[in-house]
Amino acid sequence: MTCIILADHKPHAVCLPAPAQSHIKSMLKLAKLLHYKGFHITFVNTEFNHKRLLKSRGSDSLKGLPDFQFESIPDGLPPSDENATQDLPGLCEAARKNLLAPFNDLLDKLNDTASPDVPPVTCIVSDGFMPVAIDAAANREIPIALFFTISACSFMGFKQFQALKEKGLAPLKDASFLTDGYLDRVVDWIPGMKDIRLRDLPSFMRTTDPNDCLFNFSMESVGRSPSGSAVIFHTFDALEQEVLTSLFSMFPRVYTIGPLQLLLNQIQEDDLDSIDCNLWKEEVECLQWLDSKKPNSVIYVNFGSVAVATKEQLVEFGMGLSKSGHPFLWIIRPDMITGDSAIFPPEFTEETKERGFICSWCPQEEVLNHPSIGGFLTHCGWGSTIESISSGVTMLCWPSFGDQQTNCRYTCNEWAIGMEIDSNVTRENVEKQVRELMEGELLIIGDKQAPPCASGIT
Repeated sequence: MTCIILADHKPHAVCLPAPAQSHIKSMLKLAKLLHYKGFHITFVNTEFNHKRLLKSRGSDSLKGLPDFQFESIPDGLPPSDENATQDLPGLCEAARKNLLAPFNDLLDKLNDTASPDVPPVTCIVSDGFMPVAIDAAANREIPIALFFTISACSFMGFKQFQALKEKGLAPLKDASFLTDGYLDRVVDWIPGMKDIRLRDLPSFMRTTDPNDCLFNFSMESVGRSPSGSAVIFHTFDALEQEVLTSLFSMFPRVYTIGPLQLLLNQIQEDDLDSIDCNLWKEEVECLQWLDSKKPNSVIYVNFGSVAVATKEQLVEFGMGLSKSGHPFLWIIRPDMITGDSAIFPPEFTEETKERGFICSWCPQEEVLNHPSIGGFLTHCGWGSTIESISSGVTMLCWPSFGDQQTNCRYTCNEWAIGMEIDSNVTRENVEKQVRELMEGELLIIGDKQAPPCASGIT
């Protein structure tokens, strides 16, 4: 069915994020900017995440506005822990196939019930890793903008997966390639990216399985990006100029919009202030605790919404933080620990009871902008990275998987606003590098009063 667009209707964008915390959060910010520019917004979550948002934010949190509405569709996945991010391979399968039929049904419903207050759908803004939306847009002959909530350099890294496969460089021949120095091989053909090693590319290429779901899904999703009417990156030109220059020559329409929060800070739309995204309940008491600390004295620790750690790794981080002598705010999600529940040794509790605050989730941007925060120990997810840059906070990077290795490389080596901590975590290294980050003068982004220039919607 083809949607009929009437000249007297405002544009109606249906926004479809990938079903994970950072992707939903970034898409929601973009949707707010589009709403400010006059779009009617329908924001679509999976039923699983819709229920999580209602649980964490309250029963009235998704009522929206007359021209900013929330809808939900089933993902076709089996039931799972409602306090944890769903299985990534399962989400890939949903993004490939399961969501297409219910998303088509929703678009039909929106068009069939169009009224003066709810115009027909005129475009789709989809996460770049939700390829079902490309098929839905093609069926209706309406434009689709593909919004990649990752960095432009990570996108360019994913874009090399097909070439890596054709050259026999990935997937890896066997597990020995992970440790024999193979990953230090320099890849010298990537436009706009110099001196990049295999280990700096998104980690899904490290699989030894040619049928690996995450490797193939990433390769296919990025490979379909030319099908979009436009490609959008959550970044800004001054940060990733070289790789963006290369991407501008590859796609007819590439837009950088970001940092999104800095753009939102420039507009006045009080009605949307209450609309936000946190899949876990935020423990705002941590802000009161930060109020009691000296400026730039606290290191903030958060490994994001998906990464997991072993109990042993957690203890090493904890003892390193303890020995560093610096106050810390540490976010430990309920689903973060693999194996047994986290149990810290008694000396950790005794040594940190006056200068440590541990909670399960927090309003991260408020934390990063708090004057007491002096550093950020992060997994280097792009949402956290660009929020840290926006807040003028330097980083200690412990990448886990996916695009985080590429973000870490650029944060530490290209932009010189962070330091990488060894993947084999020891308390001695944590103590040493926390002190370097908090006490050294090597890394200066700027200050919290002078954030970077933003690229925006004009």
